[in-house]
Amino acid sequence: MKEIYLIVSKNPSPFLMEMISHTLDGKEYIIINDYNYIPNLQNKRILFALELDEFGGNIFMQKFFNNLFKSNDSLKDSIGSVLIYNSRDDLYTKTMAQNIIFNANRLGATFPGRPLVEATKSLLNMKTLANAKDISLKEALFYSCSTLYDNLVDFEQTKFAKAKLLVLHSSNYETSNTLKLWTMIKENLKDIDIKEIHIENGTVRDCIGCPYKTCKHYGEDTSCFYGGIMVEEVYPAILETDSILWICPNYNDSIAANLKAVINRLTALFRKTKFYDKSIFSIIVSGNSGSDALAKELISALNINKTFRLPPNFSIMETANDKDAILEIEDIERKAYDFSQNMMNYLKQ
Repeated sequence: MKEIYLIVSKNPSPFLMEMISHTLDGKEYIIINDYNYIPNLQNKRILFALELDEFGGNIFMQKFFNNLFKSNDSLKDSIGSVLIYNSRDDLYTKTMAQNIIFNANRLGATFPGRPLVEATKSLLNMKTLANAKDISLKEALFYSCSTLYDNLVDFEQTKFAKAKLLVLHSSNYETSNTLKLWTMIKENLKDIDIKEIHIENGTVRDCIGCPYKTCKHYGEDTSCFYGGIMVEEVYPAILETDSILWICPNYNDSIAANLKAVINRLTALFRKTKFYDKSIFSIIVSGNSGSDALAKELISALNINKTFRLPPNFSIMETANDKDAILEIEDIERKAYDFSQNMMNYLKQ
C-alpha cells in the first residue's frame, strides 16, 4: 500500500476532518502540519487539505509553499491531489485549487486527472453527481473523496516507445512569438509522432450548452451537434494521441477564443470518453504579464474538469511583446531544449 503524506494545518475544522476521513479511511498516512519542519517530499503521494479564510486563502498553506520554494524541485516525482472546504460561501475553492496545483507542478509534482474535491458552503457544486447517483449532496461529496484517494494511489506514469503528441494552435507562424518558441522546442523532440492542427478563425463554433441528453446522444457517436472540424479532425486526433500541447499566446489574460471553443466543445466527447490516460503540456507567451493566469485556466479546464493528466512543469511561460522578441530572451534556446527534454522524459520509455 502506498503511503500518503497529508499536508494540513493543526486543528482542522470538524467538517474538513470528515472529508479527510472519507478520503483516507483505514489507510496509512503521515501528517505534516508544521511548515517549518518539512520532510523530503520528493517521490511521494501527497494530499493537500485546507479550509479557506474570509479572503479565500489559507495562511498555513501559503507559508508551507514559501518553504517548499527554497528548492525548485522539492516535489520532484511526487503525485498530488487536493481537498478544499469553504465554510463561508460558494467562492474561492476552484481558484485556490488552481494556485496549489500550479505551484506544486512548478516544483515537480504530477497531478492525475480530476485531482480535486471541493466543498462549498452550500455543497451545490455536488448537485450533478448527487442527481446522477440519486444520493444526497453530502453523500456525493464523500463519494468523491473516496474516488480521489483511488486516483491518487493508483496513478502510474505511462511511457511509450514512440509517443504521439497532438499540437493545437490558432496562431500565424509569420508573426507569432509563441509558435517561434514551439519551433525551437519541436527541433529537440526525438522519436515522437507529432500532429499539428491549426484552429483557424471561423472553423469552430463555441458550445451553446445543449441539454445533457442531447450532448450525451451526440457524444455516444463521437460527434457533436455542430460537427465541423471538431468532429472531423480534433476528436479523432485526441482519441489517437497520448498527449496534447496547447500553444497559447496571452489574449487579455486568457487563451485564444478559438482554443477556448475547442475546450468547451470537448464536453460531448467527454460524455463518452474520459481522458485519464492522456497528458497536457502548454507553451504560453505573454506580451506583458499574466502567463500564470493562462496556465491556471488550462489546469482548471483540462486537468481538474476534463481529467487530463498534468505532467511536472507542464508549461513553459515566457514574456515577449514585439515581433520576434522571443528570440531575444536570454538563454531561450536552452529553455526550449530543457522543456523538450522534460516532455520526452515524461512520455518516452
